[in-house]
This record gives sequence, structure tokens and C-alpha cells, in this order.
Amino acid sequence: MRTDPHVVWIASKRWEDHGIDQRMTAEMQRHARLLWVDPPVSLAIPARRRYRAARAPRPALTELSDRLARLTPAALPGLTRPGVRATTAPLLRAQIRWAMRQAGIEPFAVVTTSLQDVLGGWGDGVVSVLHGTGDYLPGAKLMGLPARRLLARERASLARADVVTALSPLLAQRWSAIRGSLVPLVPDGCTPAPDPLGEIPGAVAGLPRPVVGLVGRLNARIDLGLVEAIADAGFSLLVVGPHDPRWEPRRFAALTSRPGVRYAGRVPEQAAPSYAAAADVGITPYLDTPFNRASFPLKTLDYLSAGRPAVSTDLPASRWLREDLASSMPGCDPDQLLAVATSRAGFIQAIRQLAGDPASPARCRAFAARHTWASRADTLAAAIGLPRPLAGPAAAKDALAPRCH
Repeated sequence: MRTDPHVVWIASKRWEDHGIDQRMTAEMQRHARLLWVDPPVSLAIPARRRYRAARAPRPALTELSDRLARLTPAALPGLTRPGVRATTAPLLRAQIRWAMRQAGIEPFAVVTTSLQDVLGGWGDGVVSVLHGTGDYLPGAKLMGLPARRLLARERASLARADVVTALSPLLAQRWSAIRGSLVPLVPDGCTPAPDPLGEIPGAVAGLPRPVVGLVGRLNARIDLGLVEAIADAGFSLLVVGPHDPRWEPRRFAALTSRPGVRYAGRVPEQAAPSYAAAADVGITPYLDTPFNRASFPLKTLDYLSAGRPAVSTDLPASRWLREDLASSMPGCDPDQLLAVATSRAGFIQAIRQLAGDPASPARCRAFAARHTWASRADTLAAAIGLPRPLAGPAAAKDALAPRCH
């Protein structure tokens, strides 16, 4: 009987945040048993900044399934301040070692999706992996963090890692130049939408066709002016997802109060494909910023997985998807499934064209099926050197709680 290896996954967000780390690790469990490690939280951080994280005076180890355990580490007050900051990574390492002893884990690999000083020093033969899930430098500027310190941490992490992968074409290109060797691209993926999708959501009732869908997190990454222009052009809009109250509250309220716009708010994860399929065209209207250019938007693949064509602003990730579409589906006009627009006028024209001559839902789903989270996990596992998974469904998916868009 095969004994599966263990992987320590040091996440950039907590388990409850249901981010891309969790989606990837759900599929990585087909290759290995996992120890998930939350980011450390200080006891002194106020509740409003802990984002539901409980105060933990000592580390907690929880078994989520027979293939997945979770470590919730603690940190000293002021964990990001000079002086105290130097203790955070060593304390995190010590708590991970404690959890490994408690669980009897000898890891095959340690993977991190952050720039914490946690790579290297885990023992002979343990593979240190940096999986970049975004360009940390533009993100640092958005969060007001010192770019110089982040740059130094990035260089140190790239030097210590045995294996480096990157989520976006732009980040892979930049990191390849720094390392002097090719950094593999392991982008975000999608979860295949169920078939049948279920009932058409009531939020669409009475909306004139064609309906344009915007599904996902609604925040400052989105070009609200472009979304307003789409509504001005006479299209119905179905908007789904949690709205960041700090992002254009008045303009967003004005947009969603228009007669041709329906705002469904936050919906359960399992219902999101039905909302995407209720639209005629899905949109990824991102602003042209360094952070967005180095990202890989989930929503584009989610629309295609639900059987709907998509229009995206001109992002490297969208270009990469479109090139893969052109090469993998010969005889299919890429513009019928995924249009990439360089201007507002071009974006609206692409919506009009896709709504008037849509691709078949089967073709959209077939292309999305090339880009599932399972295939992404297989690519990452191969880069690390993990064995191929045994036949059968991904293990321990029941451990994942329902997520919301």
C-alpha cells in the first residue's frame, strides 16, 4: 500500500477566508497529506483587524480530515514592527516544527505563498517551494507597506526556494529574470460547474436581454466607469458578489439602483455558476494597474465554466488564456468565447458581438475544463516532484466549507 507524502502549506490567508490557497490545497490532497498553516495573528490586534480570527495565546493543531490538518500559530504583539518583526518568522518555524512533531510528520515539501522567511532549513531532502499567487510589490504599495523591505524579502525567498512557480505570466517573467532560469506558470483555475446548473436565479426575472453578468468581489480593482458605460449602452446588468464598502459607495449605490441593473449581493459558492449562466455574457472589467496586470482573475474562467463567453480588459492573463484557446481549439474563433478589449468602446462592441452571436455553452465548458484546479494542482505537484495521484476523486473535499462570491 502506498504511503502518501506530507506537504506543509504555509498560506497567505486564514482557512476561513476561502481563497485560492484553499482551492489549490483541496486538489493537492490527491497527491499528498497536508498540514495547512494559517498566517500568525498577534493577541494585540483589534478584532476589526483580525478578520474573524480568534485570539490564540498558543498554537492550535486541528485535524480537519484524515488528509488535512490545520495549524493556527500565534505571534507576539507588534509582529510587523522593527525589532519584534525579527521574531515572527522564527516563532512561526518553531510552531510548525511543534505541529509536525505532534502529528508525526516528516515533510516531503514545504510550500509558502507569502514572503515570510520560512524556506530552507527543514532537513535534508525537504523541497522548499515558493508559489507566487500575486505580484507582492504592487500589492505592498496598495496596502501601504514599504516596497524596499518587500523587495528584499522577495529576493531572499527566490534565492532560498528549490522550486518557484508563479500565478501570472507577468510575475513568471519577472521572477525568471531574477533567478536566471525559467519559472513555471501555475495560474488560478476553476471548479467545473455542475450540470444541470439549477434554476435561473430570481434576480434575473424581468431583465431585458441581453444580460451582462459581473460576478465576484466588487472592489477597487474594477473599472467602475466601464461598468457604468455598459449600463449606459443599454445592456441589462446582473451584479453578484460582496461589495467592499470603502469602494465608491455612492457611485455603486447609484449604479445598482438603475432600472436595468440587479444587484444580488453575496451568494453561496455553489449558487454562483447559476448566476453566471443566467447572464448572456460575463465581464472582467479590471483597471489597468500593476497589481491587476500581475493577477490572474478567477471570474473569466468561472464564466466559461458556466457555459458563457467572456469579455476582459487587456490583461496578460487574459491574453495568455486567449492564446491557449486559439491553439487548443482549432477551427474555433477565439473571439466567440473570450474577447480581450483595449478600450471602453471596444469592450462594449465585444459584448454586443458576443451577445448577438454567442458560442455554444458546450464549447465554453470544454475550454474551461482545460483549466481546472485539479489540473493546476497536478502541474504544481509535478514541479515539486510529488507522485501522481491515485485514481478516484480528490480526497477530503468535504473539509471545504461553502464559500461565497
